[in-house]
Amino acid sequence: MRSQPMVIQAVRLAVRLAFFALIAAGAGLAAGAAAAPVGGDSPPLAANARVGGDETQTRFIVDLSRKIELHVFTLADPYRVVVDIPQVTFRLPPKAGETGRGLIKAFRFGLVMAGGSRIVIDLAKPARVDKAFVVDATDGAPARLVLDLAATDRENFLRKIVLDQRFGHVQTPPPPREQQSLSGDSRPVIVLDPGHGGIDTGTKGPNGQMEKDIVLDLAKRLEGKIEAAGKYRVLLTRSDDTFVPLAERVRFAREAGAALFMSIHADSLPHREGDAQGATVYTLSETATDPAAARLAEQENRADVIAGVDLKDQPEDVAGILIDLAQRETKTFSVEFANKLVGVMKRTTRLHKEPIKSAGFRVLRAPDVPSVLVELGYVSNKEDLQSLLSDSWRDHTAAAIAAAIDGYFSTHLAGARAGAN
Repeated sequence: MRSQPMVIQAVRLAVRLAFFALIAAGAGLAAGAAAAPVGGDSPPLAANARVGGDETQTRFIVDLSRKIELHVFTLADPYRVVVDIPQVTFRLPPKAGETGRGLIKAFRFGLVMAGGSRIVIDLAKPARVDKAFVVDATDGAPARLVLDLAATDRENFLRKIVLDQRFGHVQTPPPPREQQSLSGDSRPVIVLDPGHGGIDTGTKGPNGQMEKDIVLDLAKRLEGKIEAAGKYRVLLTRSDDTFVPLAERVRFAREAGAALFMSIHADSLPHREGDAQGATVYTLSETATDPAAARLAEQENRADVIAGVDLKDQPEDVAGILIDLAQRETKTFSVEFANKLVGVMKRTTRLHKEPIKSAGFRVLRAPDVPSVLVELGYVSNKEDLQSLLSDSWRDHTAAAIAAAIDGYFSTHLAGARAGAN
């Protein structure tokens, strides 16, 4: 009779084979991105942006150091115009884009992939892109990106999206070390996922401290401590300030054959909701453990909307019973690791009063990879923020997480060896 570990491996392999084709074809973003090669020795500079017009016609202008290519598309619910351009260094005035005029409610901008930047314009109501072009610098005036918008109705707005036929063709940024060869190495693969990145800054502290920077630093420290043991292979979904879509993070973990996936974040609580502090470990569940968990999951799942693209949930009826079996096993392992992690972290890190919760995070949806999401603390809490910004705290926390990972795998690897006998 086949041992239980061998059956589990067979189930996982079957699920992976069933899903790879689906994910390759269907996990693309709902738009087409252009990332033209950056000309010159350094990226062009965007030094100013302005909006003029009214609720029937509105013009959006960005001053540039040189002419660039652009690609524009629209998205609904909420209404947005997305402008994809080569990588640009944005040096716009403080608070640029927080308010708009006419058809433009607000806009945001940033790096969205290696070699590519994005401007996302939030519309006050449906609008069509009348003109979109870039003019050369002339007579002392800078090069300019110009976008002319005209009011339209919802029906025509949606029809334009359908006619564009751009679903599933966006170029998503490959995780920085995705191409690393893992052949011939039997050590377990651990994927660390620093949340947010690029245009998606995550939550912010009172003095502008950004979640994306805090969690990337901790992930790199954790990577070093795990690799120092020599027992595991560690991959990061991003190793710099790059935006990586949620589905791409999940796909990266699955294609790498990850034995564990950990997404790292920091939370924030609005002042009107009081105060909270401490680290929390989340596992996947369609039913959130409490309203706060549901709020956080909804907030994190909007990361792709922030970057201008909505990712649709994958079909749940593929591979039927095999997927169900894998998901049940994976959930059991995820909960087991969450308990192990909390048990070790409590020795060095302040924990939330309810340190283990569950909610419907998209980034935890790999059916065959045990996954947890760790909220290190609350940037809205003075004591937590002080810890999050401390080098000493980050080192101690990274060491605690590494110890929990080692304890989890020590148990499972011993069990696998016993089952193989």
